[in-house]
Amino acid sequence: MVQLITNAKGFYNDMTEEVRLFLGQTDILPYAPEAELRLFVVLYKGEAKCLAMPQYVERIVPVQAGVDRLDVKRQQKRALKLCVYQVMQTLYPVATPWGSLTGIRPTKLFREITGRQGEAEARRSFRELFTVSPEKQALIEEITAVQRPHIESVAPKSASVYLHIPFCRSRCLYCSFGAEVAKKEGVLSKYADHLIGDIRQGSDLLRETGFSIRTFYFGGGTPTVLSASELDRVLSALEQAYGVSGHEFTVEAGRPDTITREKLRVLKAHGVTRISINPQTMNDRTLQAIGRFHTAADIAASFELARQEGFDCINMDLIAGLPGEGVEDFVRTLEAVRAFDPENLTVHTLAIKHSSRLKARLEEYPLPDGAAVEEMVRLGAEAARRMGMKPYYMYRQKYMQGNLENVGYAKPGTECVYNIDMMEETVSILSHGAGAMTKRVYGVGERVERLPSPKDVPTWYQKQEKLFAEKNRLFSD
Repeated sequence: MVQLITNAKGFYNDMTEEVRLFLGQTDILPYAPEAELRLFVVLYKGEAKCLAMPQYVERIVPVQAGVDRLDVKRQQKRALKLCVYQVMQTLYPVATPWGSLTGIRPTKLFREITGRQGEAEARRSFRELFTVSPEKQALIEEITAVQRPHIESVAPKSASVYLHIPFCRSRCLYCSFGAEVAKKEGVLSKYADHLIGDIRQGSDLLRETGFSIRTFYFGGGTPTVLSASELDRVLSALEQAYGVSGHEFTVEAGRPDTITREKLRVLKAHGVTRISINPQTMNDRTLQAIGRFHTAADIAASFELARQEGFDCINMDLIAGLPGEGVEDFVRTLEAVRAFDPENLTVHTLAIKHSSRLKARLEEYPLPDGAAVEEMVRLGAEAARRMGMKPYYMYRQKYMQGNLENVGYAKPGTECVYNIDMMEETVSILSHGAGAMTKRVYGVGERVERLPSPKDVPTWYQKQEKLFAEKNRLFSD
């Protein structure tokens, strides 16, 4: 147990993330008389100070000057996290691959520092200030180089359109998303009706405010849980409202047990250019354990079906660190995926989320240790390179095994522009559907305002008009 006392209460969770880099899921409380470690963190007169007791380790980090109020807060948070990290690293001298960085978007941070102070300073900061490992720093630099021409092509009033289906065939063991299992008859058809209304309002809004469409993305949940006729209705409405021809258009077909030839033909007929078929693993034993209603053979059949229907840009998602899997299991999955030869591969690291069934039942599911997961991630990168791919986007999540990352790889020229724009926050996103996030981006990521939709579907139905008014305000200024 750790006691953390601070006058910077607005950054409390940020500081606890630094502690958990070293102590995992330990309890961290502002009042804990029986704590074995006490941290006193103070933000005062341009510096952040952290003192550990009873060991008496102290570190002080200056707060860099900010250009505006938002940037001042950003610099304060950075200094507070660094001083806590430096104290914890002194007490527990264990190397962490990402050093003190706990944020979702390290590539965005690298670009931010490069834009202000140059690439040499960005490299120095990552190496000396944040103590990022040479391997992870090289990954950052390679990704930002691949992203550069895509980010430079962003127009001043670009927007992407996102559609969300918050339903799946089953709930995976590790899932924490607000996705429901579609069981009741008529639920999906009713949702499609509301989604179509939202689409029509949104297209009018972007047209009236002068935004140009950059990409389309249809995600979830699992969009292909809809029937072929429901997909056709939604995509027809999208095509009529926005016009999708000539744009990158991605659909997460995701679960092989929801893919049929008829659905693939509907997607193709409505201008979809990219799909994801996500095995997560090619080991049947693991698929059953994590709650997926398909086999490795089903994955192979769905992939072949997609090729037959003319899809020439397919992504496959894998997860390193699944329950019961070792390095050899992951190698078998990679070998199977290499035989498919997809255009994109995304290697995720398992994150143990609080609201997942896995978190509640950890004692029932043995997990590989951090070293094994790190080796899986390394082998995933190696397999991607052997398939002619380069890393092109990356993000991190809380509670990831080994404090690692998720990386998307692509053959040159097949990068998903939506993924780059979304992760780097360079383009506004108008979202449709329950649980979707609308973003207004000012400049190229200088300022971002977010508008979440309710995750609960009935609540979203009730609040659609109010949400549209908020979207209108967000895109009209």
